Amino acid sequence: MGIATQVAPIKIGVLIDFVLPAPSAWNIRDDFLEATRLTFDDATASGRLDRPVELVIRECEGLPRGTVKAVIDAYGELVDEGCLAVFGPMISESAVPLREAIEDRFKVPAISWCGADEWHGEWTFSLGNGSLTDEPYVIASLLRQRDFTRVAVSHERSLIGQKYLASFREACLVEGITIVCESPIAQSGVDATEVVGELHASAPDAVVHWGFGLGVVGVNAALAALDWDPPRYMGTSWENGYMNDEIFRAHLGWIGLEQYDETNEVGQRFLDRFAEAHGRRPEYIMPIYGHDVGQAFVAALERAEPLSPRGVMEALERVKMVPAACGEPGTRISFGKWTRRGWMGSGYLVAREVSPDFTSTVLRGRLSS
Repeated sequence: MGIATQVAPIKIGVLIDFVLPAPSAWNIRDDFLEATRLTFDDATASGRLDRPVELVIRECEGLPRGTVKAVIDAYGELVDEGCLAVFGPMISESAVPLREAIEDRFKVPAISWCGADEWHGEWTFSLGNGSLTDEPYVIASLLRQRDFTRVAVSHERSLIGQKYLASFREACLVEGITIVCESPIAQSGVDATEVVGELHASAPDAVVHWGFGLGVVGVNAALAALDWDPPRYMGTSWENGYMNDEIFRAHLGWIGLEQYDETNEVGQRFLDRFAEAHGRRPEYIMPIYGHDVGQAFVAALERAEPLSPRGVMEALERVKMVPAACGEPGTRISFGKWTRRGWMGSGYLVAREVSPDFTSTVLRGRLSS
């Protein structure tokens, strides 16, 4: 091998700040990582990148179950490994304090899928699968489309729950919806009998849950005890069901926000490519999300001058109008000098429901409907 072809790989970190359970019917960790690797490998094979990309992975337990320190330490390890950029963290509770450490100490750019606007900064970008401010407006629009004008809300006692609730109040004013009950609930699955009793007593047209999502696990049992089956909605925390069969089954009857839209040809073409490479075709968010993350980084890496953390950060600002696999047709990824949120278009979120056989999900609505 000639000396001119001997190049070190580009290192991209992956920070998983929520320890995942053993794979269920949906293998979210492998589906994401394999999709991201495939996107990088294809970019190298096609000549878009002139050297291979190596994913360096760190897993830790951040908030709400672990600590912020664990997340900051894991990020530091990725920086010490020589990563030019990082995907992660994933959870808003940890991302907001991590941003300060990135700006003060690390100065290595990151793309997160967290939903907190407070994450956005000079070094911190997002491909948030929703946001604490966007999702409430999408849900309010879906409620209004079905003429549900009286809603009862359960909200987790957490930063995420409170920020969701504040935005939902504003969205309901826009859509002419009345919140007839607001009932706080713990962040983890507990006996929800008292909370559901309060929701039921308010006689709403529909129920909405806001939070990280574990607080909804006991709600269906409490609904069944009351023989009550109201229309019920939640944000992208609905996707937590892909982590665990128990949570997935707890979401039966709930309409939640997702990003898999089977009419998006960019996503379908990538799933065809994924099936060719891996012999399976998982039709949900994680593989198409991994592709979008990979595409955003590829677009930056091929523009970086030089291949350094600052070079990649400034190149991310020049990523424009990349066709997205996530969301409805026409969704694009763009960043900018003062634009840190990547997905553009009203349809980057869609509404889906768990199918009765628990093996798939069904499209139930779009903001543009």
